[in-house]
Amino acid sequence: MVKTNVMRLLDAAKIAYEAKEYPVDENDLSGSHAADLMGVDHGSVFKTLVLRGEKTGYMVCCIPVDGEVDLKKAARAAGDKKVEMLPMKELLPVTGYVRGGCSPIGMKKRFPTYLDQSAEKYEKIAVSAGMRGVQVILSPADLGRYVGAEMADLM
Repeated sequence: MVKTNVMRLLDAAKIAYEAKEYPVDENDLSGSHAADLMGVDHGSVFKTLVLRGEKTGYMVCCIPVDGEVDLKKAARAAGDKKVEMLPMKELLPVTGYVRGGCSPIGMKKRFPTYLDQSAEKYEKIAVSAGMRGVQVILSPADLGRYVGAEMADLM
């Protein structure tokens, strides 16, 4: 397995994680598909979404792969009036990650990060390891502490 930058950062911070690989299907980059391929509960696999607030700028939301971010709730969490999804063409320049491989860990800059409160139901959750086909599984508390995430109702 390839050691990603995300894994190196977690190793350096002495945060325990498990890495899981799955075959990438360029026609289906959904997190639901990844969860199926890894054989794990969809609720425990979190996708990383990048949004832009009217006043607050960029923000990161981690929500379960089958969920949809509620833009009003995300704006409220960030203390903004309005937020919108970052256009796909801006994802790589802003975060350093491509669609299907975006991780809340190790972005080019540290942005305010919000973890959906449903993560608290799980002992471990999965997030992208920074490349398509690889996830890291770790405790939501460790992830939250490392990225400075606030728990929020995002869906």
